[in-house]
Amino acid sequence: MSSSKIREEKEAVVSQIKEKLSSAQVAILTDYRGLTVAEMNQLRKKFRESNVEFKVVKNTLTLLAAKSIGLDELEEYLKGPTAIAFGMEDPVVPAKIISEFSKDHKDLEVKGGVLEGKIIPIEKIKELSQLPPKDQLLAKLAGAMNSPLVMLVNVLNAPIRDFVYALDALRKKKEEEAS
Repeated sequence: MSSSKIREEKEAVVSQIKEKLSSAQVAILTDYRGLTVAEMNQLRKKFRESNVEFKVVKNTLTLLAAKSIGLDELEEYLKGPTAIAFGMEDPVVPAKIISEFSKDHKDLEVKGGVLEGKIIPIEKIKELSQLPPKDQLLAKLAGAMNSPLVMLVNVLNAPIRDFVYALDALRKKKEEEAS
């Protein structure tokens, strides 16, 4: 393979990593040393089921991509074998998957990550894994917003309801008097 062809392929990989780092809500860098192929496949399957991309990357190419988008500090996390979990939809999901998987597989280590364009340390990723997923948070928010509206409707309906009850009681009284 010619050197220009190899260079083009590397540039394409750098461009792809750059695009993923830029568009992902979260990118979590891991060291997978010690995991078997079966364990890696199991982890990949969990990520795939949750729409999270998990990719083994070359540190030098990842560093080039990171520097091109202003993430120079990512260099300290790019030592040893590196795989990145890219969460495009929900930043909590990849953190939860890694956290749960690493409980049974101690060889999977979190190095650090990028959350919405900012470098985050391991501690922040652990905090992120403790949060409920985005859809649960949205459901709680919708419930919290709905509750006052239901109460308002009940308050507004109370006078009408009381009036109907009074009319019904008056009707019954008139019927009793007529009989």
